[in-house]
Parts: sequence; C-alpha cells; structure tokens
Amino acid sequence: MIPRRAFLASLAAAAAVPRATWADAGAPAYLAAARDASGAFALCGLSAAGALRFRLPLPDRGHAAAAHPSRPEAVGFARRPGRFALVIDCASGRQTARLNAPEGRHFYGHGAFLEGGAVLATSENDYATGAGVIGLWAPEEGYARIGEVPSGGIGPHEILTLPDDRSLLVANGGLRTGPGSREVLNLDTMRPNLAVVSPDRGVLEVSELPEPLWPNSIRHLALRPDGLAGFAMQWQRDVAEPVPLLGLWRAGQTLRLCEAPPARALAMQGYAGSVAFSGDGQSVAITSPRGGEVQIFDAETATLRAHWRRADICGLAPRGAGLFASDGMGGLFALGADGTATPLARHEASWDNHLVPVRGV
Repeated sequence: MIPRRAFLASLAAAAAVPRATWADAGAPAYLAAARDASGAFALCGLSAAGALRFRLPLPDRGHAAAAHPSRPEAVGFARRPGRFALVIDCASGRQTARLNAPEGRHFYGHGAFLEGGAVLATSENDYATGAGVIGLWAPEEGYARIGEVPSGGIGPHEILTLPDDRSLLVANGGLRTGPGSREVLNLDTMRPNLAVVSPDRGVLEVSELPEPLWPNSIRHLALRPDGLAGFAMQWQRDVAEPVPLLGLWRAGQTLRLCEAPPARALAMQGYAGSVAFSGDGQSVAITSPRGGEVQIFDAETATLRAHWRRADICGLAPRGAGLFASDGMGGLFALGADGTATPLARHEASWDNHLVPVRGV
C-alpha cells in the first residue's frame, strides 16, 4: 500500500500549485479516443452538443482516459494489454509525461484520479501471480509511482473514484492473461467481483456474483452521485440462453441484476461495452457494439424501460437529464429515457469504446 507519509505529501503538493482550468482547453464535456480515416489515433475533447473541442495524437489505439478533476490534463491509456499511458496537457496539446507499466505488468486501459487529483490510480495485471494491482502515481511529482495496492481480485478493468474521493470501486473481471496477450488463461476458474479499495487501507469490501454467473466478466462501471453503482458484464461462454449483462450495487449490500426479456437479452450477444447513468439518475443504460443495441433500465426497479438499435454503438455517458452515445462510424447522439435518439454530430472518426465525462468544467 502507499506509505501514509508519501500519500499526505502528494496531497500537500497538489494543493500548492495553481493551474489552468478545463475552460482553457475549450471546456469539453467528454473525452473519447478515436481513429481517423487515415488510420491515425487520437484523443478528442467533445462538447455536450458533439462539437470537437480538440484532437490530440496518440501513438497507438487508445481505450479510455482519466480526466483530471480541475485542470485540463488527461491520461490516455492504451488498449489492454498496453504498457503505456500518456499524460496530455489538453490546452497546449503537449505530452507532459509518460507512464510505463512496471516490469511484469500491463495496464487495463482505465484509471481514475483521487483526492482532488493528487493521486492517479491505474488498473494493472501482475503476470507472475495473476493478481490484480492498483498502481498509484503522484501527478505533482511528474507522475512518479508512489505505491500500489491489491485490486481485490483478478483482471481489474475499469476503476472509478467513489463519492468520498478517497477510495475506488474496482471491476475485477476475473480474467487472467499473460504478457502481451488478450488470451484468457483461466476460463474455468474465473470469479469476477466488485471491490472497494483504499490507497492507504487496502481492500475494504468485496462483492461477488453468484456461482452460476462466474463466467460473466465484470468490466465497466458507472456511479451515481449518491453512491449507487452500475456494472456492465461480458459473458465468456457461448450465448446459448439469455444472461444478465447489467447489475446495480451499493456499498454494504449484495449485487442486484437487471434482466431484460429474452429477445432483448439475446440481442446483446452476451456483450455489454459501456454503462452509464442518465443525467437525472433515474435510468441506467448499457450498450452492445456486437449486438448494435442500447438498453435503458429503470435505476430503482432494475426493469427494462426502452431499447434502441444502432450498429457499432458503444460509448455512453450522462448528458442533461438523459444520455450521450457514440458509435464506430463517427456518430454522436442524445438519448432519452424512452429510447428516443437525436443525432447531434458526425465526425470523420471511428469512436472507440468509451466516453469519459469531464468533471472540472
């Protein structure tokens, strides 16, 4: 775990340095990785209306990003099993640091800032043991690595900062992979879970799926301001019958599954790519680029409210009272709780899996 002295020092350093704000980078509402028609990769800033605020080059395919909560700084992560993450000043377009995974590790494509941006956490794989690790980095020290903590499981994928701003919710997907490979080594023994992890106190809580659903890898997360979490899953077997791909969880409680009618469940093809709560918090939705479908559930009753068919749809984030979505053909859309979709913009880009909201705007 991170030494307490180093943890407190990083907080003090962060508080002492004045910085620019996200307004200096065009006040983007979202970050998204993309590939253009030439095959070049980029990290983009988007407004809530779908306008392009900036486009900054990446050396390879990006997956997701972590947006600093106050200054115009983003950490763009390579797609799993990438070993690099780039720190980009989104106002100037300059790369200011590069994070390299420690020897014997790779990143899982996601990260999150804690303590007002004083600490960056990254989800990582330890090849030798198969254990998940959360790496800890100090932005005010040039993103020096200052510690690590167990993730509470195998294959940590997305991590999000909980409302206390001091701990993380971790989606431990349960999938063990080796160096430089996406091949799964433990399909018969995987046990996905959600874990609450503190940088200075370790693993605080673990919640598992029931045994018949252990092949359902927990991959992506969404958080409502009151602490209710949504989690999206990917079934690691043949899809012979409907399986739930969305769940809800609150600290201290058991996992609750959202189940769609059989025809709609099968339309997802066993794969949920992103998850988000609507801006008003009343709905929670998942996307399937494989199935070309968005499904919107009531966040309290866990029942399906609406669905929308769209090829290669994946990115999802809150927008107003509703949702913001992106597809692999450059399209950006506003979605209502009733599944009504309004086209906002189309860019010459293939949007990657995720839309990351920028909190500091």
